[in-house]
Amino acid sequence: MRGIFFDPYIMKKNLIVILGPTASGKTAMAARLAAEFGGEIISADSRQVYRGMDIGTGKDLEEFRIDGRVIPCHLIDILDPDQEFNVFEFQKRFYEIFSALREKQVLPLLVGGTGLYLESVLTHYFMPNAETDERMREELAGLTMEELQDILLAMKPQLHNQTDLHDRERLIRKIEIERARQNSSNHSDPFPQIHAGVFGVFWERAELKKRISTRLHIRLAEGMIEEVSRLHDEGVSWERLERFGLEYRFIARYLQKKMTREEMAAGLQTAIGQFAKRQMTWFRRMEKKGVSIEWIPGGDYSALHSRVLQMLSRDVLP
Repeated sequence: MRGIFFDPYIMKKNLIVILGPTASGKTAMAARLAAEFGGEIISADSRQVYRGMDIGTGKDLEEFRIDGRVIPCHLIDILDPDQEFNVFEFQKRFYEIFSALREKQVLPLLVGGTGLYLESVLTHYFMPNAETDERMREELAGLTMEELQDILLAMKPQLHNQTDLHDRERLIRKIEIERARQNSSNHSDPFPQIHAGVFGVFWERAELKKRISTRLHIRLAEGMIEEVSRLHDEGVSWERLERFGLEYRFIARYLQKKMTREEMAAGLQTAIGQFAKRQMTWFRRMEKKGVSIEWIPGGDYSALHSRVLQMLSRDVLP
């Protein structure tokens, strides 16, 4: 079925989300769905926004070519590695793309594993663009840690990240963000309403571990080390590369002769496995916050296709 009729104004669901840990195969499944339903993909990956970072971020661009057709994909290759990108920028750009696709009556598929980005959309979390407020910082400079903590907790009693309370710089920045949120007089729910069908790709831990190992060795053979070396030659500092984490951190350290190749490969595989575990923990926490995720066994595209088809066919407003 190609190009299913999609009218966001009469259908209850106006977004399909495919999430999952790294190496779960979510991108390939989402690309097939987009091809069959005439949809377009919006990436929710914090590193795939960067040009030239292809193998290490797992862009797998060949997966977006289905039966000779290239599936449109947004928020990939939009910045240079020396530029900053954060959840505020993601959220702003997502809603711009979502609204444009909605007007074209094209089904958007949000695909990725960056939990914070996914959650910012699915929980409709308002992210203010909080600029550095030097005047406010001068006012806070003379306060004790306890006084700063009291200010933040008064503004946000249900503080999720308690580590913000024990680092002065982070504490002041958090107060800055919360004040910007509360003082945003023009914020009156500016975003379009999201009614998402959310699907997660799930593998048993042992099987996911095998997939991570296999994919890592393939990427090393495909030139991932050479990719990191090229990025450094093009002016990306070792410090910046290490900040990108995982593949870029370990390979940058290897290229600086801080570890052997064997240490790099073994350490990287362990780190990716730990990262996948943290991703699943984040997704489970999203469920506790009220995000309903229907889990699909890894590799079972027919089950995913069937459930999405049922959802889109059934969920039509009267």
